[in-house]
Amino acid sequence: MSQQVETTAGELHDARESVPVIQKGAYGAGTLTLNLLPGALGVFSFFLITAFGMDPFLAGLLGGLPRLFDAITDPIMGFITDNTKSRWGRRRPYIVVGAILSGVFFAMLWQLDPEASQEYNFWYFLIFSLIFTIGNTMFATPFVGLGYEMTSDYNERTRLMAFANTMGQVAWMIVPWFWVLIADPDLFSSQAEGVQQLSLFVAGACITLGILPGLFCKGIDASDMGNRAEISFKTIFSNLKEVFKGIKQVFRNKPFVRLCGATFLVFNGFQLVASFSFFIIVFHMFGGDYGATGTWPAWFSTVSAIVTAFLVIPVISWMASKWGKRNAFVISTAISIVGYGLKWWGFDPSNPWMIFMPIPLMSFGIGGLFTLMMSMTADVCDMDELDNGMPRKEGTFGAIYWLMVKIGQALALILGGLVLKVVGFDPGAGAQSVETITNLRLADIIIPATTAFLAILVMWKYDLTEEKARAIKQKLIELRGEL
Repeated sequence: MSQQVETTAGELHDARESVPVIQKGAYGAGTLTLNLLPGALGVFSFFLITAFGMDPFLAGLLGGLPRLFDAITDPIMGFITDNTKSRWGRRRPYIVVGAILSGVFFAMLWQLDPEASQEYNFWYFLIFSLIFTIGNTMFATPFVGLGYEMTSDYNERTRLMAFANTMGQVAWMIVPWFWVLIADPDLFSSQAEGVQQLSLFVAGACITLGILPGLFCKGIDASDMGNRAEISFKTIFSNLKEVFKGIKQVFRNKPFVRLCGATFLVFNGFQLVASFSFFIIVFHMFGGDYGATGTWPAWFSTVSAIVTAFLVIPVISWMASKWGKRNAFVISTAISIVGYGLKWWGFDPSNPWMIFMPIPLMSFGIGGLFTLMMSMTADVCDMDELDNGMPRKEGTFGAIYWLMVKIGQALALILGGLVLKVVGFDPGAGAQSVETITNLRLADIIIPATTAFLAILVMWKYDLTEEKARAIKQKLIELRGEL
């Protein structure tokens, strides 16, 4: 009989379902890479305009077109990794190769020439963005799918995602300081040089950390699965049909659709106003004086990440094991709404330290989102196998889930600029009117609070409880044995 261990929720589970610390650490390193690449990309993209003279409209196209390309590549990569059989497993070879390609092409992406023509830099950046997107998809989609299958235990899934997302928050502690480093004349002779040089360090870190889950983490062996599609050039057209069939099956899964909807709402609301805090700190608290503002915005972002990693995520993991994942999401999202409201009093010109006051409550929103949603998506994969059989589709579920996140990011960029325009904000002005600042502060609170409330409504009838998830797992074991 296999060894049994007691969990924090009080139930017994097989010791083999616990993920070893070295594997959790490796998966956390991959999660850090998963966050660091888009975080750095977002900061560096700002300097397309200021350092390389790119027209703002063209810069917007360079940000949006690769996201559309993602919509095509993500589901295809999900299908490929779900149906791959190799001596190293379904996910790991792609993760290692994808991490290397992501780092190499991220570095190449930012070796733009500030003296070159705008047309040259546009096409250079667009071509390498698309190549980088392929490499990043090759890394990210199998990586996310690997996390869903590293354990079949209901609560261990949450603990794994909590550990990984705690490490992932390190990226958001670092990224805000890229603004400071790139613009520092004591470090770099120009912003262009700062982007070029710093991209090399980011690329090196992503390659080093990104290959670790491919080397050390273990997923489900494809030899345990039947009904796999053949992956080859001869089967391209039949495989495309299977891709669309898999997508249709995924969207028939009602619990998963709720997870996607809630994620889209919470993340889109958060991202839409992400830049507003910077403008409020500069123009409301320091009267438009960038010199006086100093590093306060960077510290605001860094402290948010620190609180999320070391305070909020452990609390959410405990809540999930105590009260269930759905209830933990509802509670943590409700807490974040209170935090958003406290920003009205936190951004106090007479006391800059007050900006940190709302952070512990606000952080429950994003901290709870990815920790719980990724754990619940792993449960949904069991449900899909019971409904649709083999092969298991962790890669497809991961691709569709993160596609919702990327669509939310793209929409947030568009709507964020629209909101700034509606409130009459002029980032080029030395000062803003009282009415503009007031409206901007209200939008900074109302938008994420509203989307968070709507996400709670979406998840209110989520019914894949711990009891149901464990019953599904037991039924699967009866049907095909342990994987």
